[in-house]
Amino acid sequence: MLHSPGGPLRGFFVGATEPSDREHMDRALALAARARGRTAPNPLVGAVVVRDGEMVGEGWHARAGTPHAEVLALEAAGGRARGATMYVTLEPCAHHGRTGPCAEAVVAAGIARVVAAMEDPDPRVRGAGFRRLREAGVEVVVGVGGEEARRQNEAFLWRVRTGRALGVLKAAVTLDGRLAADGGDSRWITGDDARRTVHELRDEYDAVLVGRGTLERDDPRLDVRIEGERRDPVAVVLDSRLRGASDRQLWRRAAAGARVWVATIAPAPTDRRVALEKLGVEVLELPESDEGGVSIEATFEELARRGLNSVLVEGGERTHTACLRAGVIGRAHVFVAPRILGGADGPHLVGDLGFRRVADALRLVEVEHRILGRDVEISGRVVPGEEV
Repeated sequence: MLHSPGGPLRGFFVGATEPSDREHMDRALALAARARGRTAPNPLVGAVVVRDGEMVGEGWHARAGTPHAEVLALEAAGGRARGATMYVTLEPCAHHGRTGPCAEAVVAAGIARVVAAMEDPDPRVRGAGFRRLREAGVEVVVGVGGEEARRQNEAFLWRVRTGRALGVLKAAVTLDGRLAADGGDSRWITGDDARRTVHELRDEYDAVLVGRGTLERDDPRLDVRIEGERRDPVAVVLDSRLRGASDRQLWRRAAAGARVWVATIAPAPTDRRVALEKLGVEVLELPESDEGGVSIEATFEELARRGLNSVLVEGGERTHTACLRAGVIGRAHVFVAPRILGGADGPHLVGDLGFRRVADALRLVEVEHRILGRDVEISGRVVPGEEV
């Protein structure tokens, strides 16, 4: 049954603000964005220390296991942190993980005022960091830049709230909603600019997921091919019976060290599982859905358990449909090409979702449009239908 965990978490606004608070928070948000796609399972966090109107230290969390943004900003500020204001995009943690609690570091540095964009919904934190700061006499202001911080950490917030990785649907379609021609040809529906943007998206998300049909038809690499600093997401394939072809580019990438996972129904056929594992592919044995495929809910829960916040779902039609029906898709990026294919047998963007009224259709909100050469990208959050 279709369902949605709902929209972004709503924060609160506490404390008196100053005219320059927004300017400094914008800087902290920009710093946090530098690590986009690198911090899972942690959130993106940026921090700035300001004293007497001057920025004296800044930092951002680069990846899990490395120092947090607050600690780096305090180290950069040194003794100038005493009596200063810290701007941070998320509540400082108050628990011991791979690193020490940031709230204690803030108190020890003598920070007088903390301006935070939002509370951390992680049950290990959730207000405890703010309480520790207030107990130590630190003034705490919450809510400056809160909406931007929530959008920036959409995937982290989704995982904490639902226990599943955030699914982000990505597709290239014709004006009539086709993913490929009747004969299966899909190269290339969109132009160079759109395809380059897809690689940029892969660089931002923790995993990219396709079904067995896409693996068979397109033989994708699912890597990132852009210049400059880049990192490949985990490649995930849904293959309920491990019936995929034995010679695929993904398997060769796995043999070369890439992280490639195949989600299948437990128990997996032993001979096929062993053959894939010898190639370096990791097989995830998961429950079966009511429809006879791999449980989408269980798959996204397993990806979250393995430390992934987000999954770019690249199809095809059956996979899009299953993920939308399971309610694991929270955002979509659809690239529309000015072409009309027609035909009767080729795949569409999505199959039957069970809707029989326009009012029930899933909607995109907070919609953005971009012109990419001849194509148009339409993106936004996916929410249940109500408005028409």
